[in-house]
Amino acid sequence: MVDEGASGLLPVAPRPLWQRALPVVVLAGITAAQLATPNGVELGYFLAAVPPLAAFAYGPLGTVVLATVTFAGVLLPHTRDWYPHPGDILTLAVVVVFSIVVARVRQRREHQLVTVRTVAEAAQLAVLPPLPDEVGQVRCAGLYQAAQRGTLVGGDFYDVRAGPHGVRAVIADVQGHGLAAVGTVAALLGAFREAVLDEPTLPGVAARLDRRLVVDAEPDGPGELFATALLLEFPLHEPVVRVVSCGHPRPFLLRGRTAAELAAEPAAPLGLGLAGLAPPRELRVELAEGDRILAYTDGVTEARDAAGAFYPLGERLAALAPGDGLAALTEAVRDDLVRYAGRAKDDVALLALASANGHRLP
Repeated sequence: MVDEGASGLLPVAPRPLWQRALPVVVLAGITAAQLATPNGVELGYFLAAVPPLAAFAYGPLGTVVLATVTFAGVLLPHTRDWYPHPGDILTLAVVVVFSIVVARVRQRREHQLVTVRTVAEAAQLAVLPPLPDEVGQVRCAGLYQAAQRGTLVGGDFYDVRAGPHGVRAVIADVQGHGLAAVGTVAALLGAFREAVLDEPTLPGVAARLDRRLVVDAEPDGPGELFATALLLEFPLHEPVVRVVSCGHPRPFLLRGRTAAELAAEPAAPLGLGLAGLAPPRELRVELAEGDRILAYTDGVTEARDAAGAFYPLGERLAALAPGDGLAALTEAVRDDLVRYAGRAKDDVALLALASANGHRLP
């Protein structure tokens, strides 16, 4: 965002070059055309369009400068055999004043929008801060793209936290998307961060998250608020990962140049009351050096190409898995998804994890 500052000649917001040049081009073109036409043919009236154009491309001071030049262009024909009537000058003056007011109102509104957006981004980043490159003994990288333009947080989220039982991670997809789901995301993230410290098992963490949604949904009735979630745990000093799925898509284990789904048995989604159902089963997977895990939300696999075919993540992942880092992996999947389906119509989240117990992975 560019402010006018003292000069007032720069646009309040970055404008396309053609938009900033248009008032000047129109002014110069009409003036040149007037000078080139025979006496008796008056084109100066068209200069009245310059101040309104300037009001949408420049700030108040810039509009004043162009309006002053416009007045000179209108008065120019009096050196020949025509002189504008006082009524014509008054009309142009009214247009100029109106244009300056419009420029000022637009400038103030854009400043207000910048302030609102800055506050909104700060609030969203407080809910879902960027992941560090490493949490405890686990390296991680996350990538998030909200379906609603202009937002940083929507209905998907992920987090990685260290606790007394190791490093735990969550990736979840809340009912709905966009800003309407941010309240639920914030509640689940708070419950997860507390459970990481308090709960000795992953099923216990899932139960805490489920209870949070059940309580929040009480005003609307049971089952009205739910989410799918995948929980992962990297125990201290042990090259394994434990996985619990609550109705969430299975993650992939990337080993060498292969990618295979982890056979995590999905339990009921969060918010349906896990206390009255069978607890989710925990999957334990031994990790080899260089193994990486990619978790995702269904916004990835439910994206469609022009023919309506779903994005085949499992078929393409092995070829997309570069060996130069977790962030490169998530970006490669995102770029391939965009090439396949264009901009996703649902929230998209990717979470890549790798254990660094005893060695640093490539």
